[in-house]
Amino acid sequence: MNLWMDLLFGNPIGLMSMIVIFGAIVIMVVLGIMFVKKSSEDR
Repeated sequence: MNLWMDLLFGNPIGLMSMIVIFGAIVIMVVLGIMFVKKSSEDR
């Protein structure tokens, strides 16, 4: 776990990659929620 913390916060590249990964997950969740709402409205 300590190695992961050093990788993530020790250098800006690791931090940027984590921001990109979390951003992609958030976008996928938001799109999924919108899709579910849209499909439930059609019924």
